[in-house]
Amino acid sequence: MAKPAKTNAMRMLERAKIAYEPVYYDLGDEEFSGEAVSALTGIPEKQSFKTLCANGDKQGLLVFVVPVSNELDLKAAASAAGEKRVEMLPTKNLVALTGYQRGCVSPLGMKKQYPTFIDESAAGFDKIAVSAGAKGASLLVNPSELAAHLGAAFAKIGK
Repeated sequence: MAKPAKTNAMRMLERAKIAYEPVYYDLGDEEFSGEAVSALTGIPEKQSFKTLCANGDKQGLLVFVVPVSNELDLKAAASAAGEKRVEMLPTKNLVALTGYQRGCVSPLGMKKQYPTFIDESAAGFDKIAVSAGAKGASLLVNPSELAAHLGAAFAKIGK
């Protein structure tokens, strides 16, 4: 498989002088999921993270980064964000608000920097995998450096 072109997420990390390792994979005709990507890359599911977007009642769009094998705990996410409640962003709105298609959402390189929260389990790893912003590419990056760059907070948001 040919490597995808360099993504905005990669460029952002390079500009910030944050080390990352690109990981490329080919799903072929397999159903796209975080678990499938984890299996193909050999990166454990607890160390592979997906980026989910939700609407808060006060702040609007919020970004949550959780292990691929977890779901977003909406009550915990609302509490972490200081919101009364949050609702998952409809898939049809993803591209317009983030610039990313479903399955390719990266916490880096969105059209705008939204408040971001990373599941506290990420802090236990030297590196975590997040989407590079394109199908076929993930990034291994230090979670503390990622959080600092994004202004993200660690919180217990996965279940």
